Parts: sequence; structure tokens; C-alpha cells
Amino acid sequence: MSTKVELADLGAAIEQHAFAYLVTVGDDDRAHVLAVWPTLADAELVVGGVGRHSQANATVHPEVTLVWPPATDGGYTLLVDGVATVDDSTITVSPTKAILHRPAAAPDGTRQGSDCQPIKF
Repeated sequence: MSTKVELADLGAAIEQHAFAYLVTVGDDDRAHVLAVWPTLADAELVVGGVGRHSQANATVHPEVTLVWPPATDGGYTLLVDGVATVDDSTITVSPTKAILHRPAAAPDGTRQGSDCQPIKF
């Protein structure tokens, strides 16, 4: 099942989560993951205090992902894909796609697809 959420609701979705992971990719095609506290400003996500690896990766490969883990057991993970711009130790992400995701459980408790809610922009 998919239900989109408007960009105006992205701030409220972020407030439901304690922190996020910024995922960048290096020249060696390996993911680099950094715990961050993004803020929403003018329809962009601002991430301050990022280190040199994240800065270098986002400069060369500006397609990044932010992942907010579920705040509670059985809750949704918030995933936001976007294009990054780097200004010293601050990365600003212009969201291109966002979704609330969690696995759907079969009657026996095993994973059976997903229960996703895309966020509209």
C-alpha cells in the first residue's frame, strides 16, 4: 500500500524521529553512513557538522539519502532521497523522493512485502 505525504508534511514526519543517517557514496562505490540531525528550512534539509568523507562524497556524488529509523517498534522508517550541495561542513539536501517504509508481516510473523507511504512533493 502506498499513500503520499505532501512536502508541507515532511517537517511533521521528521519531528517523529530522533535523528537520521546521511548516506553518501564514495568513488569506490562504498556507502558512507553518518548519524545527523537534519533541519527543514525552505523546503530543503540542512545537515550541519558533517565530516570530510561526507563532504567529499556529496561533492562528487551529490545524490544522497537520509534515513530516519523508526521512533517506536513497528513504526515507519522515513527515507528521503535528494540532491546535495556542500558548503564547508554543511550539506543541504533538496528532496527528490521520500517515503515512510516498514515491512509488512505475514500471519506467521515473517516479512511479507512492505507497508509504504510515499511522500508527495
